[in-house]
Amino acid sequence: MVLGGGAADGTGRELRGRDRAMDEALGALYGRDGAARDGADRAAGGRRAAGLGASAPGVARWLGDIRTYFPSPVVQIMQRDAIDRLGLAGLLLEPEMLEAVEADVHLVGTLLTLRKALPETTRETARAVVRKVVAQLEQRLATRTRATLTGALDRSARTARPRHHDIDWNRTLRANLKHYLPEHRTVVPERLIGYGRAARSVRKDVVLCVDQSGSMAASVVHASVFGAVLASMRTLDTRLVVFDTSVVDLTDQLDDPVDVLFGTQLGGGTDINRALAYCQSRITRPADTVVVLISDLYEGGIRDGMLRRVAAMKASGVQFICLLALSDEGAPAYDREHAAALAALGAPAFACTPDRFPDVMAAAIEKRPLFIPDMPEQR
Repeated sequence: MVLGGGAADGTGRELRGRDRAMDEALGALYGRDGAARDGADRAAGGRRAAGLGASAPGVARWLGDIRTYFPSPVVQIMQRDAIDRLGLAGLLLEPEMLEAVEADVHLVGTLLTLRKALPETTRETARAVVRKVVAQLEQRLATRTRATLTGALDRSARTARPRHHDIDWNRTLRANLKHYLPEHRTVVPERLIGYGRAARSVRKDVVLCVDQSGSMAASVVHASVFGAVLASMRTLDTRLVVFDTSVVDLTDQLDDPVDVLFGTQLGGGTDINRALAYCQSRITRPADTVVVLISDLYEGGIRDGMLRRVAAMKASGVQFICLLALSDEGAPAYDREHAAALAALGAPAFACTPDRFPDVMAAAIEKRPLFIPDMPEQR
């Protein structure tokens, strides 16, 4: 905590230099009487203190200041607060603003919400911001996702009569420990466990069904990146469907997640039943299909129809998972009644961080039980 500032804030100690600049940057956003102090300080011949006016040059300077004085995670929080508290979303329509901000998932969500309002001069800058964030997410998530799911696909194709170079030695040794010969200090395996040739014999279908209502912005960004990563794996056939009250299949754009994101329409209502009806109609191999519904479950469509479709998919052999959020923020607000109804059908509903998503998908592919975290009470 730093005490001091304009007129010493009653402490008798006045901030100077970098401390004063940091105090002014914070006061511009969080000071309750920022504008009044700003005017008083200027009238007294002092430096500008608090007060963040709704002008692009002033905000751009402030964005530059906070990037100078604070680490990146703090900058991103302050940017989100500035957009929410001061209503600065409209200023993101100007190129100089976009060039000044610290890009993150939440900024991408805001830009996608404003997409139709972006002037021509800003669209390319906005696309560059989105591409930068997507590239960072891919770098963070892609390698581990491919490695985890490749292992899961291999394990799901295990055979009891493997060729020598397909033997899973770790599992084979564990399965044959009772055949250990102390005098020879070795295990004589009576049963071999091996990997199948997943690239040729195993293929799983994955359907990502993503709620694009405004509250799901961060989840839409992460789902688009994961969709592109999964689509790049030859052993998976991946489909990406986004929905609000309408349904859009973006599978043909999965080679570029930026195109996917600009094909979404954040905001609007929610019709989960309609989206699941479309996904269900595209399932041809239910026993080899994983459906991931990413939604907070605030259904605006036919609730009973939604539950009947999930039950039918489960009965046919589909692995069905509901992620209430796919983001770093943890448990969101969600419809607890619908989540409980899905759980009663054997379809787990829980929030998932991007780092945990590969493990969730691996468990679904191998048809293993999922670890379901406790979900706090939502108000």
